[in-house]
Formats: sequence, C-alpha cells, structure tokens
Amino acid sequence: MTEQTTAIDNIEEQFLAAIDLGSNSFHIVVAQLDQGELRTVDVMSDKVQLAAGINDKRYLTDEAKKRGLDCLSRFAQRIKDLPSDAVRVVGTNALREAKNSREFIDEAENILGTPLEIIAGREEARLIYLGVSHTLADDKGARLVIDIGGGSTEFIIGERFEPNMMESLHMGCVSFTKRYFPDDCINAKNFKRAQTAALQELQSIKFSYQDHGWNSVVGSSGTIKAVRNACISIGLSEDRITKTALHALRDKILSFENSADIDIADLKPERQKVFPAGVAILCAAFEALDIKEMAFSEGALREGVLYDMAGRLRHEDVRDRTINAIMQRYHVDQEQADRVEQTALLAWAQVKDDWQLSRKHYDMLSWAAKTHEIGLTIAHSQFHKHSAYLLTHADLPGFTTQEQLQLATLVRGHRRKFPKDEFKTLPKRLQDAYAHLCVLLRIAVVLHRSRSKDRLPAIAFRVDNKKLIVEFPEGWLELHPLTLADLEQEADYLNGADIKLRVQ
Repeated sequence: MTEQTTAIDNIEEQFLAAIDLGSNSFHIVVAQLDQGELRTVDVMSDKVQLAAGINDKRYLTDEAKKRGLDCLSRFAQRIKDLPSDAVRVVGTNALREAKNSREFIDEAENILGTPLEIIAGREEARLIYLGVSHTLADDKGARLVIDIGGGSTEFIIGERFEPNMMESLHMGCVSFTKRYFPDDCINAKNFKRAQTAALQELQSIKFSYQDHGWNSVVGSSGTIKAVRNACISIGLSEDRITKTALHALRDKILSFENSADIDIADLKPERQKVFPAGVAILCAAFEALDIKEMAFSEGALREGVLYDMAGRLRHEDVRDRTINAIMQRYHVDQEQADRVEQTALLAWAQVKDDWQLSRKHYDMLSWAAKTHEIGLTIAHSQFHKHSAYLLTHADLPGFTTQEQLQLATLVRGHRRKFPKDEFKTLPKRLQDAYAHLCVLLRIAVVLHRSRSKDRLPAIAFRVDNKKLIVEFPEGWLELHPLTLADLEQEADYLNGADIKLRVQ
C-alpha cells in the first residue's frame, strides 16, 4: 500500500474545523470528511467587529481584543476534542492591519491550542473562491465572485475550481462605517462619499476584470447575504440581487436617518450598523463592473479553508504547485534542488525524533531546498538574501504570511554567517525547530556545493545532547578535502550561533 493510500484511509470520517477571524464576524464550522465529501455538522458565529476596535494609530483596543478572545473561548470548547492538525484558524484584514496583532494572536493561540495564521488578501480571495465553487453547480464558464468583509472586499474570476484573477481591495463594511457613517448617521452625502471611495478602489481592477469577462456573478458572506434577504423581504426580487433591486434598497436605506432606525424584515439587529456601508460598496461594484444581477452562495472563506485542509490531507496541496511554479519562474536548477532536497530530508528523517520535528517541518524543509537558489536570477552576490526577499513578498497561493516568513527565514539562513537574529522574528515556539531545520538545509547545501551528479556515500546524522554529529564512511572525507574544509567552515559558522556541529 502506498503512503498516499494510507494517508487517505486514515482521514476517512475525520472531523475538521475551520475558524475564520473576520474583521466583522468570527465563524467556526465543523465538518465530517466522509468518503471524500465534507458534511457540515456544526456552525457558530459572533459579530465581534474586530475592525471597529482598531484606533487611529492602528492598534486593537483592549475592548476589541476582549470581544475576540471571549468569542474564541467559546469556540475552544467546540474543538477541544479534535487533534490540532484537524483545526485551522485564519485571520484576515483586521489582524493584517493592527500593529499589535501579535499580542492578540499569542493569547488566541493559548486559548485555542492551535496556531493562528494571518492570510494575505489574495490568499483570502483564493480560499473564498474555493469555498464558493464547492457549493455551486460545476458549470462551465467563468464566474465572478465578490465577498464584502468587514475590512476588505475580495474579487475573484475563476472557472470551476480554479481561480484565474484574484484581488483584495481595502474597503469593508466595518471600516467604511467608521469612516463615512459617523455616529451611525445616514444621509445621501455620506452614502455618496462611501460609494465614491469604493469606486476609486475599484479603478485598479475595473478594466482588467472587464477585459477577462465572466458568465455569472456570485456573492458570498454576510453583507451580500443580508442585501439579498432584504431585497426578498421588501419584495424587490425573488432570489437574486438585481441592479434595479439594489438601487431600490439603497433608496429605502436613505429614508432612515440613523442605522438603528432601519426597519427591514430579515435584517438582523447586529447587521444594521454596518449595512449602509455594505450596500454602498456593493452599489459601487455593480456600477464599476457593470453587473446586472448577482446570485448568492452559502460557501465562503471558512468553507474554503475546510476544502483546502481536505486537499492537503489527500496530498493535493496547492502549496506544492506554487513552489513548482516559482521554481520555473526563476529558472531554478531542478537537478541541484532535488539533490539538496533529498539530502536535507534524509537528515530530517534521522534526527526528527531528537529534535521533535513534524511532518509540517518536513514540508517546509522540502520547499526551502527547492527555492533556496531563486535569488540567483537577480544576482549571485548575496543571492540567499534575494531569495528570502522574493519568498517574503511574492504572492504564494496556499501559503499564509507566517508560512512565507518561515520559508524565507530558512532560505535566508542557508549560507554564510548563521543569522540567529532572523530566527528571533519567528514566534518563540518555532524558533528552535526552524533553527534546526536551517542547520539541515545548510549541511545539505554544503555537501552538494560542487553540483556533482555523483551520489553521496551513506551519511549518518545523529543528535548527542545539543550537538549534531555527521558521520561519513571511513576514509571518504580524506578523499574529498574540499568538502571537509567546507564542513569545518560550516562548524565555525554554527558555533558562532551556539550550535555545535561535529563531523567524523
């Protein structure tokens, strides 16, 4: 039986949980993975409005942090019996923007017992599309998906399960409420200012999206669901949001002076405050992209996270495709990357128990080996720094911002002086493991410095207390004096970072 088949057998009927820390609402969805299908078994949500708690200096207030952490304490009870690798927690725009998000993340991780990942805007868009596409009929033709969140709005054009264009714009129902509807005051001037600001944001994608085109338009998440339900309850439409219905809803909203006065059946009280801003953003999207009508999908970010998790468990990890694409883009020497990867992973297998390295570390080490030379496209001098820069700032579908930082840190440290200060930028719980991974990568790079196609001899890696010992067959190092000199130099580099390496 193959490793892949074994992995699939092990995940049948497994429960998975996705927690989405949105700028407006926090959501948790628990689903059962049964015979390759995800079946939702529990859903919870809370209007935390984290973005409303970001002050003028871009710090989360204590009140906002408390709202969020209180919500997560309730969610924690729901996932306490699930293994940590069956739970994924993602944060979006509010946590991307807040300068003190690290404080919130540390406390949240303590409550939930699992890492919290901040995802970039385009990664959020990719996951939203994944969630939407799995809840719609598998029709041919391109579809435009729009998701209005609390702090950002995502626009994706894709076909079937593959997104082709993705963008996240800095406009959301919570942030626009703070900016354009002070004291919850509704009037034509405020609404126009909000819609104009949204139109300005949309200028960056308007023409490229229209040039691509689409066959259908789908909205997702709370704001668009609330608009759809309001249109139906007022009698403006039967199912879809049409341009006519949306404009009539806008006029209805402008008949109220304060968001607390909005009286529309099926509009939840906790949605009233941010509803005018959400409608203004949607009106701008309809105008800029010349949308005639929009359907609604129950799928959204959290469902996308679930399907992404299920794909990873079945060895259908989009991150592998991303790494292969970036290797091609930067003309990586595939054979050299394979040699370094094989040696690094061989070392991982021998020391993983002593250094408490997991399968996640295996993947990260593999990706680092494959991409450590991408900076050569820029220049040979300091190419490890160029590689790290590219991995930090490129759009890498499937990777969270933390994963990109972890990968870049490994690659940054693969040669020359060991950058121990770089590893201090990682969360404390990861620092030792990633320093150890970097040591394995460095040794693999040294052993293949000649880029020779000749196979290495059987090399043993073992840990003795705080020392890594690398053992070669008797007499091999004497026949390869340059390799011995490189390893001795490497031992000096590592010694400067309080890492002991012995070669024998």
